[in-house]
Amino acid sequence: MKYILVSGGVISGVGKGIIASSCGLLLKTLGLTVSSIKVDPYLNIDAGLMSPIEHGEVYVLDDGGEVDLDLGNYERYLNITLSRDQNVTTGKIYQHVIERERRGDYLGKTVQIVPHLTDAIQDWIERVARIPVDNSGREPDVCIVELGGTVGDIESAPFIEAMSQLQRRAGQHNFLQIHVSYTPLIGSEQKTKPTQRAISDVRSAGLRPDLIACRCETPLAESTIQKIANSCQVERDQVVGVHNVSTTYMVPILLESQGFLNTLSRILEVHTIPKHPKLVDYGKAIWQDWQGLATSQDQILGTVTIALVGKYTSLHDSYLSVSKALEHAAMHCKKKLDLLWIDASNLEEGTQETAPAEYYKAWHAVSTANGILVPGGFGTRGTEGMMKAARWARMNNIPYLGVCLGMQLAVVEYAQNVCGMEKASSAEFDETCEQPIVVYMPEVDKTKMGATMRLGKRRTVFQPGTEWSRIRKLYGEKKDIWERHRHRYEVNPEMVETLENAGLHFVGKDETAQRMEIVELKDHKWYVGVQFHPEYLSRVLAPSKTFLGFFAAAAGCLEGITAVFKDRHDLSHQGVEIAPADATAESESA
Repeated sequence: MKYILVSGGVISGVGKGIIASSCGLLLKTLGLTVSSIKVDPYLNIDAGLMSPIEHGEVYVLDDGGEVDLDLGNYERYLNITLSRDQNVTTGKIYQHVIERERRGDYLGKTVQIVPHLTDAIQDWIERVARIPVDNSGREPDVCIVELGGTVGDIESAPFIEAMSQLQRRAGQHNFLQIHVSYTPLIGSEQKTKPTQRAISDVRSAGLRPDLIACRCETPLAESTIQKIANSCQVERDQVVGVHNVSTTYMVPILLESQGFLNTLSRILEVHTIPKHPKLVDYGKAIWQDWQGLATSQDQILGTVTIALVGKYTSLHDSYLSVSKALEHAAMHCKKKLDLLWIDASNLEEGTQETAPAEYYKAWHAVSTANGILVPGGFGTRGTEGMMKAARWARMNNIPYLGVCLGMQLAVVEYAQNVCGMEKASSAEFDETCEQPIVVYMPEVDKTKMGATMRLGKRRTVFQPGTEWSRIRKLYGEKKDIWERHRHRYEVNPEMVETLENAGLHFVGKDETAQRMEIVELKDHKWYVGVQFHPEYLSRVLAPSKTFLGFFAAAAGCLEGITAVFKDRHDLSHQGVEIAPADATAESESA
């Protein structure tokens, strides 16, 4: 197993996740299998109870793990499927060590940070790194470990020590460190001192950076690169610049143009890793597709405006997977995305928080958008504004997509304004409402919060007689689909017959036909609500069909997109399948 550690210095949020993901993609182009692990040095067990406004979105995996949003970057770039164990937190590690101590596993020893905690970190990483993550079923050749935060943070110290020990445990040519630093531009001069200090801090902590990735506003000048190389005692090709580009999908191309992959391959001696011919061909194919999609964005003229009406729009990372799924759809529709971020509260007239100027600005954006999207969320704030946006889309034949809460509110709005159920509401907002359209799921434990929702990948079955459905047509002959979920509330099964008699069709249900998964209006360009979160399975090279259909409807090209994508297999993004009989058919070079 070969490991790549991606750490950060100077400031947080410099793009370690994108650089780690880009590194993995480039390695996959050589025919290697790549896995990823994210280390988050906070005490939370997982990201499930973190505020989206503080920490960004909670990303959900197939196994129901609620994890850091960077795991979404890994899955989107590397076309892999990760598990909850690939997100390591301080809380998880301490819990693991304390449970072992309580069982007596340490045989009476005084349990300490070193060696017990640091050994547990290394053992965890070595175990998880070997779990297959794609359709090939192969143990990964390389595992990329991203260390959250910045080196020097007190909470990161145990992980830094563990990584220092792991580089010795892994051995020469099996461990490489990429340190991401910030190179500020002051006036017209690129300052290298912060990077010099950051590298000094890393080395004093026991690590030896092999590559220095410098985040900067403009391309690094050759003199700046030489200065960093000289002052940090590395070769010229061990310094790469990652300047601002038009789209993050250009970052792998930017790195490759600087010889980044060649340097990685030389230090890790990638040529010694046996490679399967099918994976080599697959790697070449995905790189060609990636380059075509990423570079085509600069030549596209047509723009599609999408109004995202949400609760957490003050931090765009709160809806990171949603915005990325829209970007994937835009690339495949050959259009530019103009995403308007609208606080749902600003659509509510007369509320104390909404200034008149913000109210009219929000409504102008909604009324002029090509499509309206209401994503997931929790709590009552802004829900009236979300329902108003859904009603506007329904009444004016504007393409609409409601995800989780957005689906539930679309159903409540329909019940109120079409079915005449004036007191219709959700039990999430009013537990005593007389006409509960949305109810608490019976199997969910109300006494706990963490990891108690309906989580992970679940089955949705298209219902008989719904062949007209626009979203169903995108899936061709498939009668069921699998998507990731994260919710506590659901549409009340007792209200379904009334709603369907009024024209609101539940075209997708779970395998028991009791849980509503997809709702759709028949005589509308695209009015779809889904209980699941399709954004979690959207990939750059395999966009979510739910988001693709919505965006294509907004762009006016739904029929053409349906014809192209209806026969594409949902799991094509996970790579090639390799039969056990082919396991010995390895190629010695890429």
